[in-house]
Amino acid sequence: MGLLRALLTLPVSGPVRVAWWVIDQVVAAAEAELYDEGRILEQLRLLADQVEAGEIDEEQHAAAEALLLERLVEARSRHAESTAELP
Repeated sequence: MGLLRALLTLPVSGPVRVAWWVIDQVVAAAEAELYDEGRILEQLRLLADQVEAGEIDEEQHAAAEALLLERLVEARSRHAESTAELP
């Protein structure tokens, strides 16, 4: 009965499942980019260069740096969790 139901609902459920799979892939890629340690460290370097060049002031630097450091802590936490899950 389960197989028959799956076959009968495939024209409707198939595209929905594909759409959810695509959404999951996009979210995973966005999170991977957002929490890429190397990318975050590069952004911190660029931020330091901007303050040294006078492009931003110390207050702007501190606010942006705080956000980047929060992302870095989260990135490292995610990395530690993913390596802990490996057998």
